[in-house]
Amino acid sequence: MSDFRPAAPSAETVFLRTYSRRKADGAREDFQEAMTRAIDDIARIGKLDADEHALIMEQALNQHAFPSGRAFWVAGTEWGKKPENFSGYYNCTSTHMSDLEAFGLMIDLAMQGSGTGAVLEDRVIRRLPKIRRTLQLRQVVPVGEKIGGNPKTTFTADNTGMVIVVGDSREGWKNAYMLLLQAATSAYQAGPYDVYINLQEVRPSGQKLKGFGGTANPIKLEQMFRKVISVLNGAVGRKLTTIEACLLIDEAATCIVAGNIRRSAGMRQFSQDDAEAATAKQGLYTQDAEGNWRVDPKKEALRMANHTRCFHGKPGYQEIEDAVRSQFYSGEGAIQYVPEAVARANSDLLPTRELKDTFIDYYEKGRDYAKEYLEAAAADQGLVLDTRELEHRLDRYGLNPCGEIIGRDFHCNLAEVHLNTIDHNDSAAQESAFYAAGLQVASLLQHRFVHERYQYSREIDPIVGVSFTGLFDFYVHAFGSEWLKWMMEGRPEGGRAAKVFVAAEAAYLARWKSAARRGVQDYCEKHGLRVPNRVTTVQPAGTKSLLTGASSGWHPPKAQRFIRRITLGVNDPLVPALIDYGFSVIPAQSARDDEGNLLDDITDPRVQEVLVEIPTEVSWANLSGCDQYDMNHLPIEAQWGMYMAVQTYYTEHNTSATLEIREHEVPVLAKLISEAINNGQGYISAAILARFDANATFPRLPFEPITKETYDSLQMIVDISRPEGVTLLDLLEKYDSQEWSLESVSSCTSAACIAKAEEAERNGQD
Repeated sequence: MSDFRPAAPSAETVFLRTYSRRKADGAREDFQEAMTRAIDDIARIGKLDADEHALIMEQALNQHAFPSGRAFWVAGTEWGKKPENFSGYYNCTSTHMSDLEAFGLMIDLAMQGSGTGAVLEDRVIRRLPKIRRTLQLRQVVPVGEKIGGNPKTTFTADNTGMVIVVGDSREGWKNAYMLLLQAATSAYQAGPYDVYINLQEVRPSGQKLKGFGGTANPIKLEQMFRKVISVLNGAVGRKLTTIEACLLIDEAATCIVAGNIRRSAGMRQFSQDDAEAATAKQGLYTQDAEGNWRVDPKKEALRMANHTRCFHGKPGYQEIEDAVRSQFYSGEGAIQYVPEAVARANSDLLPTRELKDTFIDYYEKGRDYAKEYLEAAAADQGLVLDTRELEHRLDRYGLNPCGEIIGRDFHCNLAEVHLNTIDHNDSAAQESAFYAAGLQVASLLQHRFVHERYQYSREIDPIVGVSFTGLFDFYVHAFGSEWLKWMMEGRPEGGRAAKVFVAAEAAYLARWKSAARRGVQDYCEKHGLRVPNRVTTVQPAGTKSLLTGASSGWHPPKAQRFIRRITLGVNDPLVPALIDYGFSVIPAQSARDDEGNLLDDITDPRVQEVLVEIPTEVSWANLSGCDQYDMNHLPIEAQWGMYMAVQTYYTEHNTSATLEIREHEVPVLAKLISEAINNGQGYISAAILARFDANATFPRLPFEPITKETYDSLQMIVDISRPEGVTLLDLLEKYDSQEWSLESVSSCTSAACIAKAEEAERNGQD
């Protein structure tokens, strides 16, 4: 029997792909084993007493309160006990890119699995040195067959050139990358500087990574070095532009993602008047007359991260509408209202809304005015802020990849309450889950980072994040179809429904916020740690939400029924197991030919990633009165109202939001954002996407809404194929323990394939 709920059909796939580690005997962990490993380690790090340990264990095993996704992976390993690896516990980070060392840190963080935010505003990157000389790549010796060579990168250099032997380790890759940056920015020498790169010490694809876990895949390592050199050479004689600096980060990210470390997870923040950054992703994807998609190879690496422009003053209405329209057409162009972020990030000095609004008025006049106001606010509390802390406080608008955490040079540990697994009538159970989540995130505040900038930030501004997922599901089960009807009408004000539902939502959100803060505060006061001034947030929860079948974060589901597509490496043994299980598997967006056209055959040797397609039905799809509503037509006013309620009554950081609109809703949303900023309602930033049927910007999307009839048909196919009483883990063991090839499992021999063929024949298809 599966460890997961029937309403979570993607759970086994996500768990086995992302969180299950190999045990000493080579077998994979089941859910209980993996969660016990993680929670025991969090309790060890946090020095929790027996009752605290028991509480967070109970909440985790019952799937009420999960630790961070990264902690779920690395906690309890010997690798995770080494201080240089502590970053691997944290889902998200942000770094001001004001020096060369920051670029190396970004590689180090990404290779540990952390999401990377980067502030790349002109004011920040102008501190970087000039690119002084051309690097001439003379030779690259490719990866050989050595099963793990020297972990350290070595080099020899003189005035004419350098030979780099890349080490077989995270540090080795990072140091080789940094040698290129240092060579390009060092004192000028006449003529090009010759570079020779030797990859013979790097282990080949498929070799196990004993510490971090997973397998090596240096397939794009050579390409990374070539592209980094190309970017550097384009800037000889001047400083890097913001997009060139971004590409240096993202070319490395492309290599790391291809190396099976983790999915792409990045945020890049630019100045509001940075025209190049504002249009950098335009034309990234194009479609030819035959409908084939291609990606611009020069811009390709930019897809590794989300882009946001930082507005330090109130944007005008037209700027907001232009940004919304840009996001509608391209998915890019988001703006961040910085003054609100900085005000929230200084809530220890600005604890009330009135003080925050006054600070924002000063910030709008200029940075020096804001600095004086913070100094005065600190003095009122008997505090004196030194220059470094003042600058740090004013720079606390850095965002993590999904935009829900605000700060500077931070690591954030996130825990997540799964509201869809908790009885809406049981207040005590809800508060226990949020209190336990507070204990989980606070425990990792015991970590001390090896890099001074991150440790300094932790000491003066400790950051944690207690999030939730499944809010929409929770509300439907709590309030029924009447709430759903009110949402579909756009949450109109003034009527009985508004009076009842707005008050009920606010009560839930405020109670959860209080419980989470109590958990963090009780822990920090007990251990003599500085209490974070902001605790609550809402992350996108895209991966962990699948473990319980929750609608992501506060968001509504895409539909009552949909196909969920999940990315896997083509050589992952999960692929044949999933095919045996009855699921369809197709090439991912990254699988393209030399012209950038998407491939269709998973056995094509150019395919490195695939998508498994899982038919899904939300937990309330069959509740009385709920199936009549098409979630694809949920109006923007309803999404906005729900999002801002969370931002107002629950969130102390920011609320990650992806608002989905049709073209006629562009000015509607622009007006809502403009009013929120101008009226001090707490808005910071949100992502905006076109509705599926409004503007199909990207192919092979993670979600595809389907009808009940289609869902029933696809589910029948899976049911036919799935052996009675056999879990996906059972099927996976067969492929974990023997040689296999895609060709041997992708032919039409499984029960699922036969069922599909029979259905096609019944429908008169070829």
